Amino acid sequence: MTEITSAMDIDVDENHPRKPKDVAGCFGAPPQSKATPWVEKYRPQSLDDVAAHRDIVATIDRLTNENKLPHLLLYGPPGTGKTSTILAVARKLYGPKYRNMILELNASDDRGIDVVRQQIQDFASTQSFSLGKSSVKSDAMTKDAQFALRRVIEKYTKSTRFALIGNHVNKIIPALQSRCTRFRFAPLDPLHVSQRLKHVIEAEGLDVSESGLAALVRLSNGDMRKTMNILQSTHMASVKITEEEVYLCTGNPLPKDIEQISHWLLNQSFAESYKKISEMKTRKGLAIVDIVREVTMFVFNIKMPSHVRVQLIDDLADIEYRLSFGCNDKLQLGAIISTFTHARSALVAAAK
Repeated sequence: MTEITSAMDIDVDENHPRKPKDVAGCFGAPPQSKATPWVEKYRPQSLDDVAAHRDIVATIDRLTNENKLPHLLLYGPPGTGKTSTILAVARKLYGPKYRNMILELNASDDRGIDVVRQQIQDFASTQSFSLGKSSVKSDAMTKDAQFALRRVIEKYTKSTRFALIGNHVNKIIPALQSRCTRFRFAPLDPLHVSQRLKHVIEAEGLDVSESGLAALVRLSNGDMRKTMNILQSTHMASVKITEEEVYLCTGNPLPKDIEQISHWLLNQSFAESYKKISEMKTRKGLAIVDIVREVTMFVFNIKMPSHVRVQLIDDLADIEYRLSFGCNDKLQLGAIISTFTHARSALVAAAK
C-alpha cells in the first residue's frame, strides 16, 4: 500500500494577506510561549479535535485511514476550519515532522503561472516513489496558473495529493473543481463558537462576564479566528472582559448606541438626527458602515408594514454599497437619515 508522504498548501485569496490559520473546534493546546497568538496556540492538533463540521471531518478521516484520500477542494468563509483540517490530516500522516513533508503556498505568496511551473511541479516531481499531498488556497490564483495546475495535478496524481482551499468556489475554474472532492465549510454555529471560547477562557484563567461572552459570539459571525483574536486583544486591554470592553476594543457600536441612533432616526428631525449622530460618531470613533449594518439588523426587529421594511432595507443596502467604494461619510449619513425620513412618512400614511 502506498504511503502519503508530502503535502502542499496554496492560498488563493489575493485580496487578503497571509492570515493566522483556523482554530475551529480545538480542545487541546501544546505548551506555548505567552507571546504566541491564541489562534495558533489553540489550533486543533488532530482531526478528533475539530468539533465543528463533524460529517466532513469524519469523511476525510475515513478516506485517510483507508489510504483513499482524493484531491480535496475545501471552500467557505474564513475562520471555519479549512486549513486546520488539512494540517490535522498532514500531522496524522507524517507525525511531528509533517512540516518537512509538505509544501504550503498561502495568499501572500506569488500565485502566478511561474509558481505552478517551478515550485509546485518541482515539489511534486520529487515524490516519485511515494504519494505526496498538496494543499492549495486557490481562488486568488490567476486563471493561467489554475489551468497549468490542472495539468500538474493530472501528471503527478500517483505521487502527490492536492488540497485546494478558498473562500469562493466560483473563482476556481471548473476543470480544477472536477478533479477534486468538494467540501463546503459553513460559518460556525454560535454553540460551537461558545464552547471553544469557554475552553480557552478556562485554560487561560480569564475573567469573562456572560454579556462579554455573548458579545464575542455575536461579533464572530461564525469566524473562529476572528473571535480568538478579539478575545486575546480584549484581554490585553482589560483584566475583566465585559460586553462594553469587547465593543470598545473592536470599535463596533454598542447595542445601546444602536438603539439610541435608531430612536433618533425614527423620531427626530433631519437636522437634529444629523447633529446627534455626528457627535456620537466623533466621540466614540464609530464608522458609518458599522452603523448601517447594525441599524439594518435593528430594523428587522421593528414592527412595520412589509413594503416599508423592504424599501428601507433596500435603501440601506445601497448606502452600504456606496460606502464600500469610499464615498463621503457625511453625504452617506445624510442619505441614512433621508431614508428613515421617507420610511417615517410611509408609516404615517399606512396608519391612516
